[in-house]
Amino acid sequence: MISRRRFTQMFAAGVAATSLAACSSPAASQTVAPDLRAGSGEHTSLGTIKHADAGVVSMAYAEFGPAGGKPVILLHGWPYDPYSYADVAPLLAAQGFRVIVPFLRGFGPTVFKSADTVRNGQQTAIALDVVALMDTLKIDKAILGGYDWGSRTAAVIAALWPERCQAVVPVSGFIVANLKANLQPLPPAAELGWWYQYYFATERGRAGYAANRHDFNKLIWKTASPTWHFDDATYNRSAAAFDNPDHVAIVIHNYRWRLSLAPGEPRYDADEQKLAAGATIGVPAITLASDFDGAAKDGKGYRAKFTGKYEHRILDGIGHNVPQEAPRPFAQAIVDAAKL
Repeated sequence: MISRRRFTQMFAAGVAATSLAACSSPAASQTVAPDLRAGSGEHTSLGTIKHADAGVVSMAYAEFGPAGGKPVILLHGWPYDPYSYADVAPLLAAQGFRVIVPFLRGFGPTVFKSADTVRNGQQTAIALDVVALMDTLKIDKAILGGYDWGSRTAAVIAALWPERCQAVVPVSGFIVANLKANLQPLPPAAELGWWYQYYFATERGRAGYAANRHDFNKLIWKTASPTWHFDDATYNRSAAAFDNPDHVAIVIHNYRWRLSLAPGEPRYDADEQKLAAGATIGVPAITLASDFDGAAKDGKGYRAKFTGKYEHRILDGIGHNVPQEAPRPFAQAIVDAAKL
């Protein structure tokens, strides 16, 4: 889920984004709003899952499109998996992009290569997995897109290693974790929204998540996307990714680290310090906002973090899992970001 700071920003809503179909047809000029959910659920397979060395993990990933196409890397969040892009990836592949959709550490078939490696869920560790995957696949530079953990990961890469990023499409904008800011209390209603973070801070929470992750994560899906009426088959395809042997450890560490309740690894300190010092993103960017962002959906709160070519689009009526709920607008943002 996104940064706790999102609830403290109070801004008005902006203009809505359009879908792939609306962006490319005369209907775009009509006053009738486009169907942002068009195409959602059309695909139910990721195809053959591949594996590649990615630093400390052997990373599983799906691949779509021609091997020689412009690379796009799409990153999922918690509690989700690459099926969030089951409809987006074919749209991009049809336009000639090479699309890589990895399972992040702790999800699906991605596994640690050593039992001795710290099961670390901090943001720079996850980002460096993706950079290592790019190295193995000989991808010098890619367009990065994501939501939730994936949005944060894409932003971290764009901020710290801009030479690896042609453009970026992060849902909810700049949600890079700032540990100092995360220590500040929020208004009661905002704190209520992050109940699970406090649950995860306890050993009871760890045990509860380990025992009930299927139902727990389904509850998160429903609360984060209240108007997305997914069926059990859709959820169960993604829920299989939560059976990863390291899933609970990674999730618990991620949220405890973000609240300064668990340490990171010293090897990542320098990069975390750069982010904490006020890192910005200079590569071309299109940020997406949805109803999940609440009053902050206009993007003004993070506009200054993007110093290059920039657009902001709002998807009214869409919840947190933007690519799976609104695949065509998400895919169009990737296509347009490639042209900025």
